[in-house]
Amino acid sequence: MTIVSHEDPSVLMLKQKADFVQTAWVQNLTERALCYLQAGYPVHFSGPAGTGKTTLAMHVAAQLNRPVVMIHVDDEFCSSDLVGDHLGYRSTRVVDNFIHSVVKTEENVSKTWVDHRLTTACKFGLTMIYDEFNRSRAEANNVLLSILEERLLDLPANRVSEGYMNVHPTFSAIFTSNPEEYAGVHKTQDALLDRMITINVGDYDRETEIGIAAAKSGLSLDDAGRIVDIVRDFRELGVHQHPPTVRACIMIAKVTALRGARVDVDDPDFRETCRDVLRIDTIKITRDGRSVGADRLNEILARNCGTSDWTAPLVCNGNGTTNGAGAHYHGN
Repeated sequence: MTIVSHEDPSVLMLKQKADFVQTAWVQNLTERALCYLQAGYPVHFSGPAGTGKTTLAMHVAAQLNRPVVMIHVDDEFCSSDLVGDHLGYRSTRVVDNFIHSVVKTEENVSKTWVDHRLTTACKFGLTMIYDEFNRSRAEANNVLLSILEERLLDLPANRVSEGYMNVHPTFSAIFTSNPEEYAGVHKTQDALLDRMITINVGDYDRETEIGIAAAKSGLSLDDAGRIVDIVRDFRELGVHQHPPTVRACIMIAKVTALRGARVDVDDPDFRETCRDVLRIDTIKITRDGRSVGADRLNEILARNCGTSDWTAPLVCNGNGTTNGAGAHYHGN
């Protein structure tokens, strides 16, 4: 998404980037999310890292054609960071010297309240993207319960004379989160999840991954397809706790294009890039003293972008790089 300037620095205007890939898979997710939002329900994109949840949330928000506020959280986040808080004091002093012989002085000191992004979105009917919301503690999000159900924002009593604000009719909320087994996230209260519609976002389909890799790198669709097939085949091995996502496809494609390498098993730069991005050296599974990950990657590379009889191992040099030493071809 492209961010267009707005008079309020905390508010964004999103515009779709020219290289955004729109496939049937993406269109389906977008249409489902927009339907739920138009029905008045918040949407929750849930999935592992690297599956494009935030990009998808921004894409959906851009379709609503309304200003957007984005909220990013951590473990120290609290409800005042959502709603607002006092920021310093305001002091006023009035001197009345209308009668020269009499001087009247009146001083007043009051706390200054500043609305934060959730309050701004509720007040003006903006779209809120709450990114990775389960990185904050559950109690920090309690204020959302009445907003999403009763369309009522409960404000601190000293913010305004009344303690509540009616949520603007055009206010929409889009949430993203990682699964709860991820490090650094908290269990989300059932009351909050029950108020939103969750769309599980897994790995993209092949067509979408190829389109994204080609658009982000400038490689041809054929070359991007070979890279995507390498990553998808490696993903299915299950040798990593966190399998490679479309980000790995983008990384390999962009670096390959930058280095001027060929998407070919014979190109040492391409083999090095695949090895580094797919984190082969972190795989501890061995067989007969050899890394299973390295052997499987050799097979995958040969199958997707090389001759069928290419059997060279990825030889690791002392400085951690690889070369083609030991490469040989059968029958040649």
